[in-house]
Amino acid sequence: MSIMVLVGAEVFGVAIAAGWAIAGLFELGDHVGYALMVLFSLFAIYVLVHLWRRCIAAEPLTGRA
Repeated sequence: MSIMVLVGAEVFGVAIAAGWAIAGLFELGDHVGYALMVLFSLFAIYVLVHLWRRCIAAEPLTGRA
């Protein structure tokens, strides 16, 4: 679980920063910047779902301490 929190924060931070940076670099405006942030965040969700599946396959959650 802790790896999902760490990687999730980093991936979403990169997604939002990349959208903001690309829109600013090419002077695309606020609306395009927000659209890029959403697009990159959707890709981040895709990456996190696949990471979650791989983590569960490697070490299943059993509920035991």
